[in-house]
Amino acid sequence: MMVSTKGRYALKIMAYLATHQEEGPVSLKDIADEEGVGIKYLEIIISSLNKGGLLKSARGKNGGYSLNKSPNEYTIAEILNIAEGSLAPVACVGGQDPCENACNCKTHLLWKELDDVIEEFLMSKTLADII
Repeated sequence: MMVSTKGRYALKIMAYLATHQEEGPVSLKDIADEEGVGIKYLEIIISSLNKGGLLKSARGKNGGYSLNKSPNEYTIAEILNIAEGSLAPVACVGGQDPCENACNCKTHLLWKELDDVIEEFLMSKTLADII
């Protein structure tokens, strides 16, 4: 499993919002400046987190983004799955379509077990754990 830059930044953004949630909505500029992420790339990541239901947005002069829930209600798996699409170590266990060769593949069970361990670990960690 390789978490991309998008996944790593998604976690950093969520952690930043969690540590600033008492201040109200946080602007994209503030996040970009603090986390060292370009605005355009940040917009892509924020958009996927927002569409995934993890954030709420506010428009206007004091607008920005904030968490929808408490940090202890977000699992790391949830955040990374939204940002990455899949955390499976290989495509044959991470796709929505099951592998047609799974029953004949000598390595399929190994990959499935690894996928289960990764998912279980990331489900056991919350955003609150990393802040």
